[in-house]
This record gives sequence, structure tokens and C-alpha cells, in this order.
Amino acid sequence: MYAVDSPPTPARSPQTPPAQHAKPVRRRSQREARVAWLLSLPTLVILIAMLAYPLYRMIVLSFQNMRLKELFSGATPPWAGFDQYTKALTDGVFWGVVGRTAAFTVVSVSLSVLAGLGIALLMRRVHSKVRIFMMVAMMFVWALPQLVAAQSFRWLTDSDFGVLNYVLTKLGLDYATHSWFVNPWEGWTVITVLVVWAGIPFLAISLSAGLTQVPKELLEAATVDGATPWQALRNITLPILKPLLTIVTTLSVIWNFGLFTQNWALRDGHPEPVYQTLATFSYTQAFGRSNYSYGSAIAVITVLLMLGVMIFYIRQMFKIGEVD
Repeated sequence: MYAVDSPPTPARSPQTPPAQHAKPVRRRSQREARVAWLLSLPTLVILIAMLAYPLYRMIVLSFQNMRLKELFSGATPPWAGFDQYTKALTDGVFWGVVGRTAAFTVVSVSLSVLAGLGIALLMRRVHSKVRIFMMVAMMFVWALPQLVAAQSFRWLTDSDFGVLNYVLTKLGLDYATHSWFVNPWEGWTVITVLVVWAGIPFLAISLSAGLTQVPKELLEAATVDGATPWQALRNITLPILKPLLTIVTTLSVIWNFGLFTQNWALRDGHPEPVYQTLATFSYTQAFGRSNYSYGSAIAVITVLLMLGVMIFYIRQMFKIGEVD
């Protein structure tokens, strides 16, 4: 009998150890991180050059006790240590302003984001010409200076010559010579409507651009499977929009938390205590009552309160860049 040679065994390609795969990936991610920081470096340098010295002076001033005497004489203010911070943190008026600012931020940002998302969804369903008209109209609103917008709303709600009172009176309601800022709830409603109206264009246009990244095939498949529009929005559209929603919401929080122009202009530069926010309260203490160090301490506390939000925003920006 003849021995039958067994067929040759095919040579196996050597498998690269997982560690060798991980090293190039890790090097590539480190290289991309360095490139991201290098691209961000010019902006960071400009921001530091513009903000570092004023922020440093504000922090130093918050540990001193500067009054009009030192301001006019040029003398170095006496050192006060943490007295200004102790005064602020133990002041019930200050904490009332903090709570009012936080409540306004939550309400205004929630309304702005919901309205912006609703308009963005509407823009994806209307005719292209209508969509262009909506975008142009919102860009005009976005380009309008905050002071001009505030003065327009002040005229609309004027107690003697306001258009709003005139229209409500014509509708049979007794709103002749009605002042919208006697009642704080009505006054803050006017301020909130102004802020939401001015913030919708940015949110709507940004979210409308984000909706273009939602695959139509997924929405069509969900419709064929019997999903309702709400289910498609919740399970498909919103998860895809989540990174963009996080960014625009964080930006809105930063902007609305620093509210100054709207309530300052609507109250003719003299906002009553019930209409004070952290920004106006700091300004009033520093330049209205000549408590410059106390106003600086309030401003520093405001920056610290917003620091967490700003760090969160920067982290989200870098996360989106890594995904892209």
C-alpha cells in the first residue's frame, strides 16, 4: 500500500497582538489631542490677554476695601481679606438675588430651547421658500442689538402709550394705563418673553442645521413600522440631536445667567430690588453705592458659579470634536 500524503496545511497569518494595535491608536489619539490644543491656542491666548488682567484686578479688589476716598486720591485701598465675601455670603439679599437669577435662567432657557426645537422641526416640514423667509426673519431678530430690542419692548409695554395696553383695551379688557412692572410676576414675564424672543433665532437655526443630520431612511422606516411622530422624535431625532442640544442649552445658560441689558433697560437704569440679577446687583453695589470691593466680590462669586457650566461646555466641545 502506498502512503497517501496529507494535503498541506494552509499557513495561518500571524495575528498581531492586541497591544500592538492599541499603541498606534493611542498615539493617534494623543496626536489629535495635541493638534486640537494647538488649533485652540490662538483663541486661548487672545482671551487670556483680554481677560486676565481685568480678572486679576477684580480679584485683588475683592480682597480690599476701596471707597471713593481711595478712588479719588489714588491711594492703595486697605486690605480687608475675606470680609467682602463674608458680607456677601451672609447677606439674605444676596442669596435672594442668586435664587432669582437661577430661577429666571431655568425658566428662560427651558422655554427658549423648547420653542427653538419646535420652530426647527417646523422649518424642516415647510416649503423651502417659507423656510428661507423664516431664517431671514430670525436673522434680523438675532442681529438686533439687545439695547434696541429692550427699548422696543419698553415702548410696547408703556403704561400710557404702549401698544400692548392699547390692543388689550380694544379687546374689551381694562388695561388702560396698566403698568406691567408693578407686579413682579408680570414684570418678569415681560423680561422673560424678551429674552426668549431674542434667543430663539440662534437655537432654531442651529437645531434646524442639526436636523439635516437625521437620516430620512430611519424616520421612514419608523413610520412604516407604525411609530407615531412623538415616538420617532423621542427615539430617533432627539438622540441624534443630543450633542447639539447640550451645546446650545449650555450656551443659553451662560448667556441668560449673565442677564443685564434687558432688565436694566426696561427699568430705565434703576431696577428695583425685585428685578435685580447678579450682574445688575454687582454693578449697582460697585457704581451705584460706591462699594467697589463688595461689587467685585459679587462678580467673582458669579464667575465661580458659572465656572462649572463653562468647563462642562468646553468638555462637550472637545467630545464632539473627538467623535467627528
